[in-house]
Amino acid sequence: MPTDASQTVSGERPLRRDAARNRERILAAAGEVFATRGLEVTLDDIAHHAGVGVGTVYRRFHDKEQLIDALFDDRMDAIVRVAEDALAAADPWLGLEGFFVGILDLQAADRGLRELAFAGRHGRERVTRARTRLEPMVQELVARAQASGQLRGDVLADDVPIIQKMLAQVIDVAGDASPDLWRRYLAIVLDGLRTRRDGPTALPVPALEHGQLESCMQGWRPPRGARPPAAGGPT
Repeated sequence: MPTDASQTVSGERPLRRDAARNRERILAAAGEVFATRGLEVTLDDIAHHAGVGVGTVYRRFHDKEQLIDALFDDRMDAIVRVAEDALAAADPWLGLEGFFVGILDLQAADRGLRELAFAGRHGRERVTRARTRLEPMVQELVARAQASGQLRGDVLADDVPIIQKMLAQVIDVAGDASPDLWRRYLAIVLDGLRTRRDGPTALPVPALEHGQLESCMQGWRPPRGARPPAAGGPT
């Protein structure tokens, strides 16, 4: 006959498994909602998307900031992998270019990540952690490209996050009218960063038509709570 202690243990195990499954379901739902709608969504929105009660969300995460923290580290791991791949490239220039492309690809797919990168009221401590991880890698990317003679010598590592954030704004402004428009302006920026080239790089995406531009500019709004980023912030 089982003891009371064994009954307690056997009774708890399914609950622990359920709790773990619910936590993963909530994190997955939050990632999807943040990616498409940004950080202003509520825990009620996330609970609805996850198909669980809001009380279940609050049992796993006391508030939205705690949930954002759990997701942010995953997003930063993805960004660090982009930087590691860029540093592993045999050609330093292609590595630097690949870093810009990889980061902007991630941000184009994730509105919440773009809002975090601008470090408004959501998580200056997170941005500081990210900057600490990324700064040495960005410095090495810039140093390698300059040592190869392909990147102009007056470019600083601190220019990289500013350029990236400038291009991230293109993603927000263009919206659904031209989701890949940032690639056009990245090509223009990269031409300006090179020490020399035979001619201008072909632009991979057409410019917005005048009517599209007017519509996009009128419809654009900065992320709520966004502030100007500090140099060296996370890319």
